[in-house]
Amino acid sequence: MAGIYIHIPFCKQACHYCNFHFSTSLKQKDILLEAIHKELKVRKEELAGQTVETVYWGGGTPSLLSAAEISEMWDVITKNYTLKDDLELTLEANPDDLTPAYLNALIKTPINRFSIGIQSFFDEDLAFMNRAHNASHAYTCIQAAQDAGFDNLTIDLIYGTPTTSHERWKANLNKAFELSIPHISCYALTVEPKTALAHFVKTGKAANIDDDHTAEQFEILLSEMERNGYEQYEISNFCLPNKYAKHNSNYWTGKHYLGIGPAAHSFNGRTRRWNIANNAQYINALKNDTTYWETEVLTAENQFNEYIMTALRTKWGVSARHLEGWGGNTRTWFEKEAMIFVRQGLMTKRGEVYTLTAKGKIVSDSIIADLFLD
Repeated sequence: MAGIYIHIPFCKQACHYCNFHFSTSLKQKDILLEAIHKELKVRKEELAGQTVETVYWGGGTPSLLSAAEISEMWDVITKNYTLKDDLELTLEANPDDLTPAYLNALIKTPINRFSIGIQSFFDEDLAFMNRAHNASHAYTCIQAAQDAGFDNLTIDLIYGTPTTSHERWKANLNKAFELSIPHISCYALTVEPKTALAHFVKTGKAANIDDDHTAEQFEILLSEMERNGYEQYEISNFCLPNKYAKHNSNYWTGKHYLGIGPAAHSFNGRTRRWNIANNAQYINALKNDTTYWETEVLTAENQFNEYIMTALRTKWGVSARHLEGWGGNTRTWFEKEAMIFVRQGLMTKRGEVYTLTAKGKIVSDSIIADLFLD
């Protein structure tokens, strides 16, 4: 099984914290979509013999595409790839785009799941982030999607912002619970280089991230999710029973995926490939059949570290038996190092499987880095 990720690099405005590739000008949209269609066609052999089970339109803001544009792209996919019957087809969407008229048009497309960038249900938080929508949009778009028949939803929420008190963070979570959202992704605010937020922090226009404040809100998150029947199956991802995100789970379990569009990444188990993060250069390269990507061949150590990084973030954890595939004393070394964290209460060991504890998840990046092969 495999997945396809399609990057739609357009946004109405730039969020202060975002470092993804996008443009706020739609002038090149039509010719860029033509380039994406061509890339889908010329790369079909990379998934030859595999069945595609997920397609994910990400961005950027894919909900800036019309229903007709999504259907045209879907036609290209169906003609060039082998598809599973029970597909998960996700469209990332901004709340202000999900109007009743747009939702009624999307019903006629293959889209069967929305990933909605709510981030917060409060205007002060949204203004701090420079989101295009307001609190009213955040709430009503979910109801509108559900009323239109789209019940397979996931939303993003951000915690750790200077404007988000613990009480407000709990209120954000409670609004999601009240709306019966089956899947919720929650991310700590980070200050990424070359973003507006990084500039504001550097110049004193915004407070820097308070790590203690963020850690406390992560603990609130774990407690509230458990109390409301949500399973944490990946550090940032929570769901009601059996409502896992198939596409994202494939990333974490090492399945192959094809990344289409500017700045999109691909992975086949042995190599990583990433497209150029420039719309004009991407368009011209597809038009002229020239190279628009870079490739990295993963060493055995790279593959080991990739497995540790993704597996340890999930509820399924790291299998010591799986590590025998790297030969030598790799398994012995890992288990010796992992037991240090087990004794500290940061990891648990059940049989041959190692997972992070709630305490360990707070410092997961540090633990994972310590378990990498140099």
